[in-house]
Amino acid sequence: MVERRDLASWLEGPGRAAGAGYPGQRLGRPEHGPGSVARVGRRLVGLLIDWGLSLLIARGLLHGGGWTTLAVFAVEQTLLVGTAGAGIGHRIAGLRVEALAGGMAGPLRAAVRTALLCLAVPALIWDRDQRGLHDKLAGTVLVRR
Repeated sequence: MVERRDLASWLEGPGRAAGAGYPGQRLGRPEHGPGSVARVGRRLVGLLIDWGLSLLIARGLLHGGGWTTLAVFAVEQTLLVGTAGAGIGHRIAGLRVEALAGGMAGPLRAAVRTALLCLAVPALIWDRDQRGLHDKLAGTVLVRR
């Protein structure tokens, strides 16, 4: 049976069958533990927590709808990822956003990453290192703490 990992991403060409190794190996990241590339399950947990909190703030405090929720989410992601390296959901899920070279992503990368993340489509397109298009274009990687 052919699996997605055998085909890899159209962004990267041949996948594991061509010796791609584990996600993050090409980036110099460890396979497991702190600094390793975050897997889909943790990413999803962090995203759901951040979106849920944004929804509560938008509806409970601001009495807004969908666009207000998106705006609250964007502000939270930009400010917290840019200054602390992780949104609330990232922290709870044990993740942080780093620049590819290591260290904090910084405000500019956080703003670019968040703008693309809010479009949703870039986050749904991954490479073989499990980095979304929003992370690739911002020069960031989501890793385990």
